[in-house]
Amino acid sequence: MKFQLDRTTLLNGLLIVQGVVERRERLPILGNLLIVLDGDTISLSATDMEIELVARLSAPGGDAGEVTVPARKLVDICRTLPEDATLEFTTGENRAVLRAGRSRFTLNTLPAADFPTTEAIEGQVEVSVAQRDLKELIERTHFAMANQDVRYYLNGLLLEFRGQRLRAVSTDGHRLAQAEIGLQKTSSTGEEPHQCIVPRKGVQELLRLIQSSDDSVDIVVGKASLRATIGDVTFTSRLVEGRFPDYNRVIPRPEQCDKEAEVNRETVRRSLQRASILSNEKYRTVRLSFSTSTLHVTANNPDHEEAEDEVDIQYTGDTVEIGFNVTYLIDALGVLPSDTVSFHLSDPGSSCLLTPKEDDGTCRYVVMPMRL
Repeated sequence: MKFQLDRTTLLNGLLIVQGVVERRERLPILGNLLIVLDGDTISLSATDMEIELVARLSAPGGDAGEVTVPARKLVDICRTLPEDATLEFTTGENRAVLRAGRSRFTLNTLPAADFPTTEAIEGQVEVSVAQRDLKELIERTHFAMANQDVRYYLNGLLLEFRGQRLRAVSTDGHRLAQAEIGLQKTSSTGEEPHQCIVPRKGVQELLRLIQSSDDSVDIVVGKASLRATIGDVTFTSRLVEGRFPDYNRVIPRPEQCDKEAEVNRETVRRSLQRASILSNEKYRTVRLSFSTSTLHVTANNPDHEEAEDEVDIQYTGDTVEIGFNVTYLIDALGVLPSDTVSFHLSDPGSSCLLTPKEDDGTCRYVVMPMRL
């Protein structure tokens, strides 16, 4: 196997896939990168057995072959070489040699046949969506995922394919985020909505890969895996087994709430940030008191420090005082796509529903109250 490639092109490809390379490999091969040269295309593959990333680069004029090399060492070598360097890569007896100008590096290799690859996906759902839309969808929902919860099905993001719409839902049992977007094209093997749960690491890697552009992402969902093709990069993730909770049962309907406050999103978010400075570091509790034209925000901590703030609001309903985890409110307000936000409330023991002022059902956040 032999090829030449400029340093920048190779490094960019390596940086795309290196995120899934395990630092503490269960198997030595998982610390390696699979390099395959077929025709004029080089494929760089990395996996942790749950997620696989493949980046394809153009490299005409090489000799075909395949090999695995230590991923992080190769990345570090490329990083330290001059930006205008041209790299020559050759393989021999259990060795790979990388030359650039007067520099020469010899790396140990492992057989390409030992590298684990994902199986072909028999698609139950195939869709295309704009990268910009998918990025916004994930950004508006991923923060509410659980982290290492024993209810493993909460440690990921639910994707629900509903005709020409894609909905994302996440919850950690204390809050819930839901958003949805339209699809460019879709095909499904059934008429019913199709659900799958993408694990936390997969969501983070996917969010890193997609850009704020109108270019398409092609997604194929099988029984156990999801594959997304983003330009010259292919992302494959195993899906979380298990059934996601019926989230519709925990989302209050606006018409079921007898109290509603309209607030300026950024004004309230900054007020909560100020109050959070003196909140209890463990419980992060903030007290919200809603009245006719004012939202009164207070927080305190075991050191008897206290923060108070007031915000002008439009409010309908009886005066009510409710406690919340301030971080949950700040997270939701940070991604709501509207300058004006509606708080839908009923009583101090019930969930609060946050929506954009012009609520079309595509973006909703639920926050459970805390005992004051």
